[in-house]
Amino acid sequence: MNNAVDRIFHHAEHTPDHVALRFEDRAWTYAALRDQVVEYAARLEEAGVVPGDRVLLVAPTGPEFVIAYHGLLCAGAVAVTVNAMSTTSEIEYFVSDAGCSLVVAWHEDARAARAAAESLDVPLWVLEPGELELTSGIARRVAPARDDDAVLLYTSGTTGRPKGAQLTHGNLVACAEAVQATIHSSSADRIGTALPLFHVFGQVCVMGAAFHVGASLSLLRPFDGARLLQMAADHRLTILSGVPTMWNAMLHADVEVTREDVSDLRLATSGGAALPLSVAKAFDDRFGCMVLDGYGLSETTGAATFNAPAGERREGSVGPPLTGLSVTVVDPSGEELPPGVVGEVAIRGPVVMKGYWGRPEATAEVMRGDWFLSGDLGRRDEDGYLWIVDRKKDLVIRGGYNVYPREVEEVLYAHPSIREVAVIGLPDDHLGEEVAAVVAPHPGVELSAAEVREWASERLSAYKVPRVYQLVEELPKGATGKILKRQIDRGSVRSHGTHVRRSAV
Repeated sequence: MNNAVDRIFHHAEHTPDHVALRFEDRAWTYAALRDQVVEYAARLEEAGVVPGDRVLLVAPTGPEFVIAYHGLLCAGAVAVTVNAMSTTSEIEYFVSDAGCSLVVAWHEDARAARAAAESLDVPLWVLEPGELELTSGIARRVAPARDDDAVLLYTSGTTGRPKGAQLTHGNLVACAEAVQATIHSSSADRIGTALPLFHVFGQVCVMGAAFHVGASLSLLRPFDGARLLQMAADHRLTILSGVPTMWNAMLHADVEVTREDVSDLRLATSGGAALPLSVAKAFDDRFGCMVLDGYGLSETTGAATFNAPAGERREGSVGPPLTGLSVTVVDPSGEELPPGVVGEVAIRGPVVMKGYWGRPEATAEVMRGDWFLSGDLGRRDEDGYLWIVDRKKDLVIRGGYNVYPREVEEVLYAHPSIREVAVIGLPDDHLGEEVAAVVAPHPGVELSAAEVREWASERLSAYKVPRVYQLVEELPKGATGKILKRQIDRGSVRSHGTHVRRSAV
């Protein structure tokens, strides 16, 4: 099996009437999904799209994304999937950088895509709900090599312009196989999510893994905590996937769904960012299902480690490596560090990207032989369980002491009045950097900077305690719900935040 779409064809042949996809009040069997994928691939071929062509796909989560995406893979094209809210200038950059020959955009998000396509003289297809009723000819299913590109996923670009991670058909298949081997998913599972499918977590670790085993996939758009819980109850979901802010929203959703209503739910998976332990435990208390988190990056097809359902849970760990992968921790010279010592997380295995599109120098910077250097700081124990300490770029060095924001955030998340928090470093003339916390309380809750400071002081070493606090209604987030620290205005926090100090420190 070389093409990542092959498993859909396999299930369409062997279990044609099994439900593959649900969205709102509609459902598609595997046979129907295959037929629609083939129809879309036929249209692409008729328009002159050939294997290896890059095609930009700008669409939100929904059946149209699923069919267009797999139609591209079926035709041997490379799907360049980007945020449906991308601006004209961002789309121009993606199209130019990837050398796209076609832009496909959801009709509600087509204005920016149309402007970009016209400025670059690239054809635009507007994706309408009616695309699901195509009746064109029969396309052949291209059989690429496992090392042929299937997807270009642009990284968030925290420094410089975003880079396109080249994920191959082999990468996509390997990720699905690793997920299945770890969570023991099967065709009997009913999997649901509201994740954006343009992102690696929703696209590969959830959608790709579901179709790989022949499970049923339920999609929700847009995300709403109450609606996602209701979908879990109505569709009798067995697996639910989301990011930390989604679990937080579901916890505080005004909904009558009880643990009995979601009693079929055997597993909840979280990714995209660190999951506060308090949130995972509260979700288990309310709905009877522990949220298990893992770790991965776009460059590793979203996969690296996971807390397997049958495995031992170790406080704060993102689990051991997924089946078939190797994860270690190295020093700046690339030498492996002993258990318990913090260093850079390195990953090896069939999920590691081919490289960054058109950027051999950037690729060389993150590859050490077969090992991908993640840019994340972590430590592991003797059994291979991994703890993510923080991003290398997020590390705060206060007066010569290393402060890992994630550790501080875990403590602050445990405060009953705090809904969201981000800990960052601010320039400081005396200490080099000062620790600051941007805090969003629960709606209607009164909270003072002094109260947060006192909470932190009782639970953290003095040098880790934030001295600057800014209370906000909400923190900036990306399309996946991940808190975007780079969008926090450091100057505003420094100028307008509350500086709280104690004479003893």
